[in-house]
Amino acid sequence: MKVFDTKYTIVIDDLSFRAILGLLENERKEEQLVVVCAKIGYEDKKEYVDYAKVCDIIQNTIIEGKFKLIEDAIDEVESKLKESFPQMKALYLKIRKPEILKNALAGVEILRKY
Repeated sequence: MKVFDTKYTIVIDDLSFRAILGLLENERKEEQLVVVCAKIGYEDKKEYVDYAKVCDIIQNTIIEGKFKLIEDAIDEVESKLKESFPQMKALYLKIRKPEILKNALAGVEILRKY
């Protein structure tokens, strides 16, 4: 499925790691599973987007940030990705916490075009 009108799109599916993320008392004390999906659109393969670096930025930002709100985590990840990859023309980012609800996958997503 094509999300962007860009020539190239890197896709990161289900980047999984444990982190402190949330408002609830137990979320502030114990790491929980965080799952991130991302798509980054760009135009020139000579200015490619390094997907390994993208994964490192996402994971390190969320783990180090210990965010209370997923929205704050998304905003910070977006900022760091845009800073590292100014050639980025579009970003889709979804952060989910699969262990927080027993009967649903909860999370937040954004779609940005630059």
